[in-house]
Amino acid sequence: MAAPALVAVAHGSRDPRSAATVSDLIAEVRRQRPGMDVRLSFLDLSAPRLPDVLDAVAADGHRSAVVVPLLLGHAFHARVDVPSAVTAAAARLPGLDIEISPVIGGHEGLSAAALRRLAATLGTGLHDPGLGVVLAAIGSSHAAANAAVADLVAGWTRRFGWHGGSPAFAAMAAPTVTDAVAALRASGAQRVAVAQWILAPGLLPDRIVRDAEAAGASVAAPLGPDPDVAHAILARYDALIASKHFSQTRIA
Repeated sequence: MAAPALVAVAHGSRDPRSAATVSDLIAEVRRQRPGMDVRLSFLDLSAPRLPDVLDAVAADGHRSAVVVPLLLGHAFHARVDVPSAVTAAAARLPGLDIEISPVIGGHEGLSAAALRRLAATLGTGLHDPGLGVVLAAIGSSHAAANAAVADLVAGWTRRFGWHGGSPAFAAMAAPTVTDAVAALRASGAQRVAVAQWILAPGLLPDRIVRDAEAAGASVAAPLGPDPDVAHAILARYDALIASKHFSQTRIA
């Protein structure tokens, strides 16, 4: 019996580097799971859009699909935009059973990728008691999503014995990268580095890079097409399949 199609959905961006990076990530997913039908879609600003991809999945004869949001926090897009698009698709595609997995943010694979990017930027090991680390994200109006970024960098700080760690946000929340770097330096950090809790380059990530460099802090690359990020996508898909027990009649 055929496995449900995996439909990854990213936010989308006017910056073509973003879609290209996410496309490379999905290529890595396909490399890790050859033979599985894996498709990329976007919520906005980039093509193809999620509704169009779900239509194509149904037209190609699939009876079921798992939508995996390529989002790092459970904010508005995860709570509203993705479910709304899937509900509308399900209404017009009664022969296609569509389920939504949790966002990929929170999976340990993303943390591993971010730390690997940070270590590459530092050029040394991560265990450094003089180091201050800023974990920079896009930012959200949903406080819990921003708090998750703060919790993550706090956990890294304890794990590696850093002088300190701080979240920072490009928009919608405080502190900014500039303020977070300054605060860590004022508290006694001997050097400060900025890690990006961001999937792909784009206009807001460029702001993070500019502010970090202007503040004299080294800045790591976005997560990008990292094998651990691809593994996280597949893990979300696999867990959803296991929890929902798609029947043979649904996926035959």
